[in-house]
Amino acid sequence: MKELISISGEELWLLPERAMYWPDKRRLFIADTHFGKISHFRKNGIKLPEEAAKENLLRLERLLYATQAKEVYFLGDLFHSELNHEWLGFKQVIALFPSTEFHLIGGNHDILDEMSYYRARLKYHPEGLKLGPFYLSHEPMQEFEGYNLCGHIHPGVRLKGAGRQSLRLACYFFSPNQGILPAFGEFTGTFNLKVKKEDRVFVIAENRVIQIN
Repeated sequence: MKELISISGEELWLLPERAMYWPDKRRLFIADTHFGKISHFRKNGIKLPEEAAKENLLRLERLLYATQAKEVYFLGDLFHSELNHEWLGFKQVIALFPSTEFHLIGGNHDILDEMSYYRARLKYHPEGLKLGPFYLSHEPMQEFEGYNLCGHIHPGVRLKGAGRQSLRLACYFFSPNQGILPAFGEFTGTFNLKVKKEDRVFVIAENRVIQIN
């Protein structure tokens, strides 16, 4: 179940698939997919389930079919490592959507040469991008024009219950001038953020997005 938020006069949908949709413009925002990370770890002896890599790509495919987005903006860290079979899988997924325009905001893990992105039909923006009332970047910006939408942090919060019970959940995190999207990819971890009174936080739990403050 999605949640709605209004930023700079625009309605945005926060989706449980860990992506944000701008329905008026049919634009989809996704941060920190880290495709290739699972294969990279497995190659180096870290036992992660191979099916998780396929599930990440299937989730992207289902999301593109469900939203029918005209434009997709990856907010950095699209691909985690050197070329491997996950990159081929990614190219096969986006090839299913020839009328969709795909953009990549350069992130610190996006180490492939630019031609690899262009061959995959990605428009590459290494320095960020102004888009309507928003400024898109990978890392949170200190100086920018508009409202900053970004990733990189892999935001999460810890919810405490009775006794010593606690639960850490990925979240969307919005301050008055900046929105940080959750990491799309599995096995990326989360970083707990301190929530101030003026912040808005939406956790992702059991296929739902829930505002907690």
